Amino acid sequence: MSKYLLSLPVAFATAVTLLAAPAAQAQIRTPAASPQSTITQRVGLTDVTIVYSRPSLKGRAVFGDKSPLAPTGKRWRTGANNSTTIKFSDDVTVEGKKVAAGEYGIYTIPNKTEWMVVLNKNTKLGADVDGYKEDQDVARFSIKPYKMGSKAETFTINFTDLTPATANVAMEWEMTGAKFKILADVDSKVMAQIDEKITNNANPTPGDLAAAAVYYADNNKDMKQAVAWMEKANATDAKFWNLHSEAKMRLKMKDYAGAMKAAEASKKAALASTPPNGEYVKMNEDLMADAKKAGK
Repeated sequence: MSKYLLSLPVAFATAVTLLAAPAAQAQIRTPAASPQSTITQRVGLTDVTIVYSRPSLKGRAVFGDKSPLAPTGKRWRTGANNSTTIKFSDDVTVEGKKVAAGEYGIYTIPNKTEWMVVLNKNTKLGADVDGYKEDQDVARFSIKPYKMGSKAETFTINFTDLTPATANVAMEWEMTGAKFKILADVDSKVMAQIDEKITNNANPTPGDLAAAAVYYADNNKDMKQAVAWMEKANATDAKFWNLHSEAKMRLKMKDYAGAMKAAEASKKAALASTPPNGEYVKMNEDLMADAKKAGK
């Protein structure tokens, strides 16, 4: 090292030395053969997240006795690379099995007439499925595979068949698919909110009243209570969509005159909105026609 460099402050001298050295080269990045995917779906009030890697066929066989990918009767990590995981933000029911909130590995045993699906506490097995331990299972269930109408070159997991409280997890590859159902606990959570914000609250907001009314109506609960809540909400803050909901409730209860009145008010409010809401105008006109016909 030169006398000049030695005379420099230590920090500056170090910087000069590093600059003089050949720059370290970053490793070349290339596309993964089985790229990772993360999908999230809200089921009811519960968030469900699946993380998995997506292998492709590339001319290989799958779900067969001699398959190098997911051989019949053998435990499979349900993807590639790391273990496929599923995470629930709340307690759920999966194919009739109670599963606590948390993150789990999804392991499958594909057979010709049924698949065994296991949710296990171990999320780190990866390809080492021989290290699997049954005492860490949280749910185990059988599902029926189905033949698809078109070929899936790349392994795919999707959320399908959504309802306000359920969703299916569909796993598809080549010409084969299989799916399992997740049921979220919605009713007890919504009813607890209704108790807190309306039943035990002397001054509920119009928004809470309307939301509770629609929930009651959509889930075949006390329709008289639903109408009373919606009527109270509309008395202080008449939104055209809430007036239309009141009209639908009254029509369902065969209060045809009340349905006509609420629908007319909703139509008027929809026309006065900026911009005018033609969709609700048409919906209210159709509802009034139905109420008029049913009331004859």
